[in-house]
Amino acid sequence: MQSPVKVWRNQKNVAGLIGKTGFILSWTIVRVPPGGFTDQAPYPVALIELSDGKKITCQLVDYDENDLVFGQKVVTVVRRVTHPDGDGVIPYGIKAKPLV
Repeated sequence: MQSPVKVWRNQKNVAGLIGKTGFILSWTIVRVPPGGFTDQAPYPVALIELSDGKKITCQLVDYDENDLVFGQKVVTVVRRVTHPDGDGVIPYGIKAKPLV
């Protein structure tokens, strides 16, 4: 169970990363995911350098295989991270999608 208080506190971190642009430094495909993510596998995870120099690791969404290249420009977006828990709290987080 994810505490609603933790979700609320994490909002400022998520809000500060929405809509940032950057590029892929490195990436990999997760084929054997941890619990809670099995319905999403296989999925790409990338190390991204944002335009402000900050580096983040996040899942790539809305991508095509041709987008999985080093230097690909991306933008950060908010997406659901996992399914809602028993209390109905939907965990959202930052993911990245390629810029076309």
